[in-house]
Amino acid sequence: MQGTILVGTAGQGILRSSDDGESWHRLGLKEAIEFDGTVRAMAVDPRDPQRIIVGADAGVCISTDAGAHFTRLDSLLLNGQTVWSLAIDPSDSNTLYAGTGAPSRCRLYQSLDGGRSWKTIGPEIPEFCEGVNRPRMLTIAIDPQDSNDIWFGVEEGGAWRSRDRGAAWARIDGSGKAIRISDIHAISIQRNGAGAKTILLLTVNAVYRSTDDGLTWGQLISRQVFDGQYYTRTVQPLAGHPEQLLLAVGDGTPGTRSTIYRSGDDGVQWEATELATTPNSTFWAFGSHAADAQLVFAGTKYGQLHRSTDGGHHWTKEWREFSEITSVAWTPAVALLKAHVQSTEIPAQRVAA
Repeated sequence: MQGTILVGTAGQGILRSSDDGESWHRLGLKEAIEFDGTVRAMAVDPRDPQRIIVGADAGVCISTDAGAHFTRLDSLLLNGQTVWSLAIDPSDSNTLYAGTGAPSRCRLYQSLDGGRSWKTIGPEIPEFCEGVNRPRMLTIAIDPQDSNDIWFGVEEGGAWRSRDRGAAWARIDGSGKAIRISDIHAISIQRNGAGAKTILLLTVNAVYRSTDDGLTWGQLISRQVFDGQYYTRTVQPLAGHPEQLLLAVGDGTPGTRSTIYRSGDDGVQWEATELATTPNSTFWAFGSHAADAQLVFAGTKYGQLHRSTDGGHHWTKEWREFSEITSVAWTPAVALLKAHVQSTEIPAQRVAA
């Protein structure tokens, strides 16, 4: 397989492999992201697989060589802010969104010029909340056929929607509404071949689904549907097959039991997938790319990386384990990675081979 796997961590920055996981390389010295830093979000430009946007504890950084090197998109607003979520406008790769959070103040930022300049948009989120002390923006979603329709979700800050590219916002959850939980983990917007729209919104303990543009919502209580596991973490549609979805759920954070579920009917029904190795904690992040819809990576909170080559039906664990995994990405572009004693780890048996 040609391409580059990128694993974002809390404590080891980004580790990359351009030889299908045989060897792994940490970031070198003098990179914008510290090799022992935290990277919580990664997004591959859908039009340029060499271009990768990263949300780190240093702010927003960019690679134009498939993850070999990174520079910071210098901004007085974002420098030093902890970025938890990112989105690239599917119709204009120069339009970027970044969501920050703990220990930084939770805010949404927008750039219309590829990251050269940024402005704060969206409602003001309270600095503190009950559940996690300082809220964090875990998810940003854009309608793939309408870039005016933007959503974001905050862990202990609610779900918000703009229909005019961020000029005005309305809160989706709250008292008297279908979605009453303010602890939002993920939002995903899919369009099928006929253009019909499905929105999935994950709270900490439920999956909400709308097929009428958010007017009404169906609800699945996670503990009742997913074998007693309540902690609904994230969802990933398969590229080119939006009706096929993967969902990560566990019994808590970090969790002791976790399962990846798969839906082939746009989130109506879910089936547990087959894991060759029992995960050591809750699955936290997925990584995939339209260049190969069958190839998907999934990382657990405690550092295991699992791989599927059949669209999420079956999973095998990679040999390398990491510190806390916070994000995963794969790009079909090959990063030219230079091996250093300090930054590469190859098992003895593979060296001998």
